Amino acid sequence: MNDCLLRLAPRLRADPRRVIAKLFVPGEEASDSQSRVYQIVERVRKLTEEQVSAGLDAVRVGFVSRHRDFEDILERHASLVSARLHETQQFSRQRRLLLGAYLTHEFSVEAAALCNPSMVEHPDQSGVPEGKTRFLMSVRAIGEGHLSSVEFRTGIVWPGGIVVDDPGRFLSTAARTTRDLEKTLIVNRLDDLGVDPATAGQVLSELPDVFTEEMLRRAMAQLHPHLLARQAVQKAVQWVGYVVSSQYDLAFPEGTPVGEQLIWPSGAAESHGMEDVRLVRFAGDDGAFLYHGTYTAYDSDHVAPHLLTTQDFRTYRIGPLAGPAARNKGMALFPRRVGGKYLALSRWDRENISLSASSDAVYWERGPILRSTIDPWEFIQVGNCGSPIETEAGWLVLTHGVGPMRTYSIGAILLDLDEPHRVLAETASPLLAPDAQERDGYVPNVVYSCGSLLSDDVLTIPYGISDAAIGFAQIGLATILERMRRNTE
Repeated sequence: MNDCLLRLAPRLRADPRRVIAKLFVPGEEASDSQSRVYQIVERVRKLTEEQVSAGLDAVRVGFVSRHRDFEDILERHASLVSARLHETQQFSRQRRLLLGAYLTHEFSVEAAALCNPSMVEHPDQSGVPEGKTRFLMSVRAIGEGHLSSVEFRTGIVWPGGIVVDDPGRFLSTAARTTRDLEKTLIVNRLDDLGVDPATAGQVLSELPDVFTEEMLRRAMAQLHPHLLARQAVQKAVQWVGYVVSSQYDLAFPEGTPVGEQLIWPSGAAESHGMEDVRLVRFAGDDGAFLYHGTYTAYDSDHVAPHLLTTQDFRTYRIGPLAGPAARNKGMALFPRRVGGKYLALSRWDRENISLSASSDAVYWERGPILRSTIDPWEFIQVGNCGSPIETEAGWLVLTHGVGPMRTYSIGAILLDLDEPHRVLAETASPLLAPDAQERDGYVPNVVYSCGSLLSDDVLTIPYGISDAAIGFAQIGLATILERMRRNTE
């Protein structure tokens, strides 16, 4: 089964020392109905200068080496309280910093698992020796409460070997800004809520193509009950805030190493995690490259495909996808437009791999099923393991199948370059399945990838190992093609 595949030595494992400092606001009320935060402020106010100095010194000794710009974080958290409580405005800087420490806690982003990587060619290949490729890889970090966030790793890969760079000492989150809304996205998503598209289009027709949240709320208020069900109106109005918070931009400080960047879930749709980014190096019609990453947004009740886009891996644009094919988990974009359309792999029916198309990379129509549960090793469900990879033989798509005992394995299919709805060939058995050393972990019996890198006709597959570690394997493109059975349908 795996005799043609080379497992490489490195293993990346979850490191609980990778922490961020988050705002901590005790939520329960005290017995006298006063806010616990207010009581904490009062206690800090009553400390002597000696107590403040000793307390802050102890905090610095224990935590300053674990965070970049640690005191700025404490100051920021204290300022969030200062805006509401007049008493803190009279605090000295030392007292504000100590108050900030009481309103801060560490979150270990990898405390539970590190898994599900996606590898692309790094935008900077300067200084890389011939025959080697610098890569950039997204990884899924899972922390307390099974909350997932996005990290990155870099390194060098070549046939027969790989080196992964040290990601750095610190983790940093980005400055977040909410951007204005786009009419096409709103109209498309309202249809999902039972709002008649013609009615929604009529109500929104007076809005400009890009508008603010307040303008949208006023338009929603015009959806009169006699035009559509009152329940749908109420649902649409509630949904406004949901969409607004899920469409935003991120900017990391200049010079932040990509290995120290953490994309933290901050929209309502991803309140319980950003899962399984599928990165792709996308070639625009003008020859310029962008990096897109489709991921699963999870809010504890629903999952939905979202998209992050970056050109420099410092600033990111993030927002939801729409349309009947933008459902469930695991959408993956093609690395360029085909026939003038954006294409993606979708599993909107929760079981099969389908082709979907879009004119704007936001609203996705359903297309034909490409791969269904054909073979025993994938009887439960199939999905993609990342974006299609363009080769002379066709679009190579790594797939995952779920079989007996919920065992995940990785196979492949080959699509026609010009007519990607045509499946040319497929592997009858897995290329990669969990071996004896890969079966145990947070989620046993799983190998899972979100994107591989083809370089010098060798495919490097980074893969999650039972949600306990990340491994790497290589296989020649020619070997994959030889192992495929031709599709005669």
